[in-house]
Amino acid sequence: MCGIAGFLGQVASPTDCLTNMAQAIVHRGPDHQGYWFDENFGIGLAHARLSILDLSPAGRQPMQSLSAQFAMVFNGEIYNHTSLRKELDSINQRNWRGYSDTETLLAAIEQWGLEATLKKTKGMFAIALWDKSAQTLSLARDRMGEKPLYYGWVDSEFVFASELKSIKKFPEFCSQINRNALALFLQFNSIPAPHSIYQNIFKLEPGCIVTLDAASRSLSQKIYWSTEEVYENGNTANFLGKPEHAVDSLERILLESIALQAQADVPLGAFLSGGVDSSVVVALMQSQSSRKVNTFSIGFEAKEFNEAEHARAVAKHLKTDHFDMYVTERDALNVIEHLPQIYDEPFADSSQIPTYLVSEIAKQKVTVALSGDAGDELFGGYNRYSMTANWWSKLSKVPLPVRSLLKSAIETISPNLWNASLGRLVTGNNPQVNLGDKLHKGAKVLTSRSIDELYTRLISNIDLNENWLAEDKVLEPKMPILSGLDKLNPIEKMMVRDLIGYLPTDILTKVDRAAMAVSLETRVPFLDPDVIEFSASLPLDFKIRNGVSKWVLREVLYRYVPKNLIERPKMGFGVPLDTWLRGPLRDWAEVLLNEKRLQEEGFFNASLVRSKWLEHLSGKRNWHHQLWSVLMFQAWLEKNH
Repeated sequence: MCGIAGFLGQVASPTDCLTNMAQAIVHRGPDHQGYWFDENFGIGLAHARLSILDLSPAGRQPMQSLSAQFAMVFNGEIYNHTSLRKELDSINQRNWRGYSDTETLLAAIEQWGLEATLKKTKGMFAIALWDKSAQTLSLARDRMGEKPLYYGWVDSEFVFASELKSIKKFPEFCSQINRNALALFLQFNSIPAPHSIYQNIFKLEPGCIVTLDAASRSLSQKIYWSTEEVYENGNTANFLGKPEHAVDSLERILLESIALQAQADVPLGAFLSGGVDSSVVVALMQSQSSRKVNTFSIGFEAKEFNEAEHARAVAKHLKTDHFDMYVTERDALNVIEHLPQIYDEPFADSSQIPTYLVSEIAKQKVTVALSGDAGDELFGGYNRYSMTANWWSKLSKVPLPVRSLLKSAIETISPNLWNASLGRLVTGNNPQVNLGDKLHKGAKVLTSRSIDELYTRLISNIDLNENWLAEDKVLEPKMPILSGLDKLNPIEKMMVRDLIGYLPTDILTKVDRAAMAVSLETRVPFLDPDVIEFSASLPLDFKIRNGVSKWVLREVLYRYVPKNLIERPKMGFGVPLDTWLRGPLRDWAEVLLNEKRLQEEGFFNASLVRSKWLEHLSGKRNWHHQLWSVLMFQAWLEKNH
C-alpha cells in the first residue's frame, strides 16, 4: 500500500514540487519516497512506499519498464501477480529484477497493454502510467474503488494524487469549494465520484481509465469493468444448483480469494467484530494457516455499542491470536480533532471513529489486515433490503393520499411522545432502538412513488427540501442513472446501487483513510471479481431466504463457527453520538454551530441549523446524524481554510 502523486505541466521547481506532494501523503508510505521527472515532456511522478511485497530496493517506485517506454507509480496490491509472471514467462522468459507486483504489472502492460492487463488482474489499485511513445498519461482505478485517486486541473497544469492534501501542495492550487459536492455530502455523508469538495478536481470512478494526451491536453475515459454489466449480463439468477451447492461453491471461491490476499512479506492479520462477514473471513483464513491468525477488535464501555465480547468468543472458538482493547469515551473523543486531516474532505460516517481506533490497535502487531467489508452489499445484509422486500409490495397498493395522511399523523406526534407511549412495549425500553426517531424517519418514505425513490430516501441523511443549505445555494443532487438491470428485481437493484455508490463512497473510503492514517494496509476478500460474479449469478432467494439475510454466507460460516455464537441482532459499528453532542462534545459543537459564524461563512441556513441544534440539546428530538454532517464540514472548513 502506498501513496502516489504527480503532474503533467510546467512547474518552476519540479523536484521540490514532487517532494512536497509525496511528503503530504507520507503516512500512506513511510518506508521510502521516490521521484521521477522527464523535463522533455514536463511529466513528474512521486511515490510514497509502504513495503509489503519485495522489501528490497528492487520494489521501489517510480519504476520504468525494461524498454523504458513506460514509467509508473502504483498504489495497491496485485494478488495474482505470481500467476501473471508465469504467463509472461511462458511467452518470453524474462530476467526479473525482483519479485514485486509492480514489476509484474509493468511487464504485463508492455506485453498486453493497460486495459487488457487490468482485466487480467485480481487486486486493488490506483495507477499512473506514462507512455513515452504515445505521450499519454493514463490513470486507472480498481474495479470497486478500494484505492482512491484524485485528478484535475490547477490553471492549465494537470495534477493527480491519492489524497487531496497532496494536490493542495501543487503551486497555485485554488481551493474553491464545490457547492454541488457539498449538497451531495449532506445527503450521503460523503462525496461520491466523480465529484470532490473542490472545483476542477475529481475522483476517478471505480473500474475506469482516464487518459490525458500530452499534446492536445484532451482527456478521454474508458470503462474496463462495470458492476452494472456484471449483474445485468452476468446471468443473474442463473445458478442452477441446489442451495447447498451454492454454499459449497461460495466456500471454495472465498477460500481461493482469502488465500491470495493472505500473501505478504510482513505481519498480517484481520479485523474481527464477531459478526457474520468478518467471522467468515477469519474462519476461512485460519483454516488455511498453520499459525494462529492475528485478529483485532475494540470494545466500548456502553454495552449497546460493544461487540468485543462477541468477537472474543468467535476468536476463542477459531483459536486465533486475538487482541482487543476497551477504549474509553475520551479515547474516542480524542480522535475527532484529527478527522479533518485523516479524511481530507468532509466525511460524516461516525463509524470512522472506531474504524480508526481498531486500525491503530492492529498496526501495533501487523502491517496488513483483512476485513469483512462488502458482505452486506453482495449478499443482502442491510435491513433496508429485507424491509423493502417485506413492505414495498404492500405499501405500493395503498393510495398515495392515504399514505400522505398516515405520514402527517405520525409526524404530528413527537418522537419523545412515541417513545413514552409505545417505546417500552415495542422495544423493551432499549434506548438504542429509539422508536420515535425510527417512526419519523419511516414516515418520510411513506409517500415514495417508486422503489427507487424509496431507496434514495432510505439512504439519505438530510432532506435538502428542508433547506439546510444557504437559501440561494441549494442544488439538487442527482442519483446515478443505472443503465440496464431490467432483469433484476427491485431489491437486487438496491444492492447494485449500494455496490457502485455506498460501498466505494462511504465504506471503502472510511476504511482506507482510517487505516492509511496509521500506515496499515487493508484488504477486502469479498471484492475478488470471482466473488462478485458468483454473487451476481445467485437468485435473491439464496441471499435473503425466509427472512434471513446473507443466508448463503451464514451457511458457509456455520461450517466453522457454531450458530449460537453468531445469531444476534445486527449491531453496527457506531458510537453514542446523540449523548456525546449533549455532553462532552457540546462546547466543541457550539463553537462550530455559532449562528453568526454560519451566516458569515454562507454555506448553511444558520437559523435552521440552530433550531435543529437546540431541539437536539433539549432532548425533544435526535438530530445527531444530520448535525454530525454539518459539524464534519465545519471542522474540515476550519482546518483547511
